[in-house]
Amino acid sequence: MGVRVPPWAPKLLINFLFIMDLKDKIVVITGGTKGLGKAMAFCFLKNGSKVVVCSQEGNRPENLEEEILWIKANVTKENEMKDLAEKVIRKFEKIDIWINNAGISMGHMPIEEIDSVFAHEVMEVNFFGTFFGSRSVMKHMKKQKFGTIINIISSRAFDPSPVSAVYSSSKWAVRGFTDLLRNILGKENISVIGIYPAGMRTNFYGKDEPTNYKNYMDPNDVAEKIIDNLKKETPEEELIIKE
Repeated sequence: MGVRVPPWAPKLLINFLFIMDLKDKIVVITGGTKGLGKAMAFCFLKNGSKVVVCSQEGNRPENLEEEILWIKANVTKENEMKDLAEKVIRKFEKIDIWINNAGISMGHMPIEEIDSVFAHEVMEVNFFGTFFGSRSVMKHMKKQKFGTIINIISSRAFDPSPVSAVYSSSKWAVRGFTDLLRNILGKENISVIGIYPAGMRTNFYGKDEPTNYKNYMDPNDVAEKIIDNLKKETPEEELIIKE
């Protein structure tokens, strides 16, 4: 993805070239209508990318910029993820960047109190949503011989919490899958990047906001760091973002 620039090039020129690197890139973001997903969509839009987001709402959310293409799709349904990728390919003839961002939590509670049905749902969205999304776009990126898959994971993949056992476990699984995917797709000229943000001020927590919620990161700042990483000549494959 990077642009090779001579070491003597003026800083302004370097920044200009890097910004232009995302111009007209086709970017797909799952769960891209709120929180970090929406923030990333706006950042890519500012950089000249063509942005597609998906969510499972019945209608297009009113708060989306009109330049963003919205497609209804549920990440836990593999056929809908395949359809999403196919629709984007038919419209734009390529997918440059695919971001598996959709995720849910279940609040803080000890293992003994976890609802097993909701625990399954967390794993379905967080792990299988990433798995289905990646598998759906892989064949297209292999065919076009380029692309970047970005998995939005969590710092809990490195530092699990005893009161968010299922969420932490789902993110550990995604971390492992991301490493595996990187090993498989590296030889296909496809980059795989894992993003590990700490807590953010989004509606992710619902009524179970942590006590230090006000100190959590602004999702817009996190989105900017993700974009900045992509602009590097050699993006970091594992990007940990903390307060």
